[in-house]
Amino acid sequence: MPGRWSHLYNTPRWRRLRASHLHAHPCCVMCMEQGNVCEATIVDHRRPHQGNLRLFFDPDNLQSLCKPHHDSTKQWEEHRGMEAGCDDSGNPVDPNHPWNRARIDP
Repeated sequence: MPGRWSHLYNTPRWRRLRASHLHAHPCCVMCMEQGNVCEATIVDHRRPHQGNLRLFFDPDNLQSLCKPHHDSTKQWEEHRGMEAGCDDSGNPVDPNHPWNRARIDP
């Protein structure tokens, strides 16, 4: 949570939105993509809000995550700008991954 915007997470509006989201979506979306069921404890912003109140409070910009996925996979994706993970063949799933670009570029 960036320090400049941490105050937003303490507002009654966010607390209500967070509770409502976790009630409606109690499982980690990344765990479910892997075929596992895990309780979500974090409401994550799909697109970083960077203080933009519209993005911060947009219910469509939220996803439920467990702490391990939020603190590892999600952070990795945000810092590198691409989706983590591989398909059944072991190839990166993100089309923007350098491996995939090298296979597409002439």
